[in-house]
Amino acid sequence: MEMKLSDRIMPIGEENLSKDAEFFQWCSSIIKGEDGKYHLFYSRWKKEYSFCGWLTHSTVAHAVSDCPAGPYEYVSTVLDFAKESYEADDMITAHNPKIKYFEGKYYLYFCSTHMGHSISNEELIETAKVGYSHPNWKPLRVNQRTFVATADCLDGPFTIQEKPLLEPSGPITTLVVNPAVTKGHDGKYYLIIKGDKPGTTKFERNQAVAISDYPDKGFVMQEKPVIQDWDTEDMSLWYDENTQMYYAVFHAHTYIGMMVSVDGRNWRKSADFTVMEKRIEQIDGSVIQPDRLERPFIYVEDGVPKCISLAVQKNADAYIAFIPLTE
Repeated sequence: MEMKLSDRIMPIGEENLSKDAEFFQWCSSIIKGEDGKYHLFYSRWKKEYSFCGWLTHSTVAHAVSDCPAGPYEYVSTVLDFAKESYEADDMITAHNPKIKYFEGKYYLYFCSTHMGHSISNEELIETAKVGYSHPNWKPLRVNQRTFVATADCLDGPFTIQEKPLLEPSGPITTLVVNPAVTKGHDGKYYLIIKGDKPGTTKFERNQAVAISDYPDKGFVMQEKPVIQDWDTEDMSLWYDENTQMYYAVFHAHTYIGMMVSVDGRNWRKSADFTVMEKRIEQIDGSVIQPDRLERPFIYVEDGVPKCISLAVQKNADAYIAFIPLTE
């Protein structure tokens, strides 16, 4: 029987919201450390650069909590590529982090981009403040790729692998972003990523899966997409031993949805397809009605989903909400 999540969503309190006066917060990923605490890796960037600064100035930060649903306390910034000027191949921004532990090592998957020629930080700030219409926006967007950094412990240091994990092909074109990785039933590593949909004149995205014998190299793109019939982003992926199925939770603008697969290659809508609508209920009876509700991440411990974390944009702020899940 397939896993259900929609009937396990709990209301939240203030301790389940991670906000910062100086930084926008987005993209969350949780892992339990050897210290018994919960470690959050998330993206953040200065509010003074505007919300579009995610493409130009995002960093990956590390925070810690005694509970998967928070509250979290900032520890350090793990990836920050900021400098006064960038050369053609320099990494610009660090976004979409996913932290995993495989075979005695920590793997931090993330997205970065480059401009293709030298550019000043001043011009990047201008790009962020102008946003999508700036001439630099398209070159920065199309150069986005997924990378991985490794470390022996959660406190780092993380060593970044120079080359991206893979290039656009098959069901996706243009870019490779929003990584989600799990180790499968067969010992192989399954990577779901997002790119543009080939052969369309509209702005549409596809979700694709790549498979490897290793967590940090050798990923081979599969021809069959995970999702191609409607616009989605931001997978959270895991393999469940109890049901012997793969699960992938995503956002689709007005709701959070879930896909399932028996083999990690062939995907369909879950019986519990709509995990939650675009609203968050609070313990005091009030409701957060976000402008955007994205980047779902399902934290699973001992085979049990414990928490769903989400990026919330509301009015002039962007922050992370941690929703506890009932047993």
